[in-house]
Amino acid sequence: MPEIDPKHQNQLRNLPSVDAVLRQLPKDVRALPHSLVTGEIRRVVEACRQRLTAGENVDLEVIPQLVQRSLQELSDPSLRRVINATGVVLHTNLGRAPLGAVTVQAGYSNLEYDIETGRRGRRDSHVSALLDRLLAAPSIVVNNNAAAVYLVLNELAAGGEVIISRGELIEIGDEFRIPDIMNRAGVTIREVGTTNRTRIEDYRNAITPSTRLILRVHPSNFHIQGFTAKPSLQELTALSRECNVPVYEDLGSGCLVDLQAYGVDEPLVRDSLAAGVNVVSFSGDKLLGGSQAGFITGQADLVGRIRRNPMFRAMRVDKLTTEVLSQKLRALLFENYDDVPALAMIRLTPEAIKIRAKALLAQSGQASWYIKEGRSVIGGGSTPEQSLGTWLLAIPNEKGTSIERRLRTADLAVITRIEDNTILVDLRTVFPAEEQELLELLIAAC
Repeated sequence: MPEIDPKHQNQLRNLPSVDAVLRQLPKDVRALPHSLVTGEIRRVVEACRQRLTAGENVDLEVIPQLVQRSLQELSDPSLRRVINATGVVLHTNLGRAPLGAVTVQAGYSNLEYDIETGRRGRRDSHVSALLDRLLAAPSIVVNNNAAAVYLVLNELAAGGEVIISRGELIEIGDEFRIPDIMNRAGVTIREVGTTNRTRIEDYRNAITPSTRLILRVHPSNFHIQGFTAKPSLQELTALSRECNVPVYEDLGSGCLVDLQAYGVDEPLVRDSLAAGVNVVSFSGDKLLGGSQAGFITGQADLVGRIRRNPMFRAMRVDKLTTEVLSQKLRALLFENYDDVPALAMIRLTPEAIKIRAKALLAQSGQASWYIKEGRSVIGGGSTPEQSLGTWLLAIPNEKGTSIERRLRTADLAVITRIEDNTILVDLRTVFPAEEQELLELLIAAC
């Protein structure tokens, strides 16, 4: 430990007691729960002690203010609304799919109660009936897609082998790696093919009496180009029927609506089922546009087995997630796509965005601001290398980073992009109702 100089030694001796700090706090702060206030005082004083011991300068007179600030931070919700002006529709750090207006039933609900029979019901029945209409296959829901992958592998293949192409042993994000989840699920990985080329014969030659599943993983967050090859789903499902080994596909993004007309080419869940895939899993908070969840759909007997797995209960969703998912799935079923904000944003045309950007520019009165063409991205580990045409509001400034920080740290945070010392605002991901707030914050920051 480095030797502490006399000045810091003196400050260490003069660190105030809890009671001394408590007496300096305003009356309304002292009226808060005593254990909470004294606990924060101890935390702040200890932090000051550690800084002095490390040789840093500390102003002991501001300790009461530091305690008040700490208590205020605890009082204010840390999870709050932000304006996403980046043009990234499924922004991983901003909660992925944006939520629109959601009606939450207050009080009790029939979450696990069958009103018709007066008996215990199943909580996933509130979403499974909607998914059955959308996909024409039985489905269950768990708390995220990583849980779905684990549950499928554990129930259908624990103790056996799962065949997977080497090119699909991927890391999806936040250190979630397919090989790791396979190992945790208790399966033996049987790698076939190479990183860039895998043939149907590779799968055929790998099948043994220990084979339990053929796994196909959609590479949602990357794309390999060039000298590549992989068998079609139809080839895999034909092999499945020939050898009586189920095919399981993890689609990740979970696209239920055909978005090709809007420039997004993402595989549809129903197409995988139509090709004969036995089990499919996908996310709820990506292209489906809902809250975080993982869906498992497919062959009735296999989905039934997965639901009876003891780990299903540990991974089931709560009533709030059920409420949000039910409303989003109902919007998809009745093709009310504008009620799903992520889909509404994807379907926006560049011309519509340009009109909004020009109107915002006109209201700003800023001569240096201008409109330029750009690209939006889907994000969230979806549609790699696919982007959408857009128009950007550009705010040039030599101090672009400081402006970005002012926007980011405002009471209502605005998250933007910076390129060449220019703040770029993409209205694709800004709700129309947020535009006036956005304009005021932009002007204030500049």
